[in-house]
Amino acid sequence: MSVPRHEFYETDEKLTLSVFDKGADPEQVSVKFEPRALVYENGDKKLELSPLTGQIDPEKSDYTVGKVKVEIRLVKMAQGRWGALVGDSPDPLTAFPTVSAPTSSAPRKSRKNWEGITNEILGSEKNPSSNEDPNAGGDAAVNDFFQKLYADADEDTRRAMLKSYQESGGTTLSTNWDEVGKQKVDIKPPEGSEWKKWAA
Repeated sequence: MSVPRHEFYETDEKLTLSVFDKGADPEQVSVKFEPRALVYENGDKKLELSPLTGQIDPEKSDYTVGKVKVEIRLVKMAQGRWGALVGDSPDPLTAFPTVSAPTSSAPRKSRKNWEGITNEILGSEKNPSSNEDPNAGGDAAVNDFFQKLYADADEDTRRAMLKSYQESGGTTLSTNWDEVGKQKVDIKPPEGSEWKKWAA
């Protein structure tokens, strides 16, 4: 028995083996495909490749007999380059299964939207408005507070606020007209400070 000359080229999906057997009779050529083996026979010529570097699909693999060579197409079970026809390397299928989708029907864990949760917490911890705390937000918030207080007040309360504020030089603000309406409101500077009238 003689071993015919042969060569191959491959893609990730398929390996094509050319067996140079000039004038081979298609009726006499025999090619056996096995998952990790290939046997080519024609008369006294025989080429046996075992174990193949990777696993093939015997059902999809085929061959054609030409005038100069027999072309054998091996369909790979797992995508990737072999680099050699035969090899004792472990079956690539055991290391790289073709099934990439999970076979279990376990429900996927939903990912928490941490950013949304953080924004929600921060939103609920907003700074107190001037309605809730007159000291919040500085002078602008204080002004807003007094404007709202003045807008919601009755006529006597408004008069008391204006009179007390003007007469005290801005040091007192009273909403009690019964008290403010009877007498002049004294200037009461904050403790530790002295009130001075600005020269016009």
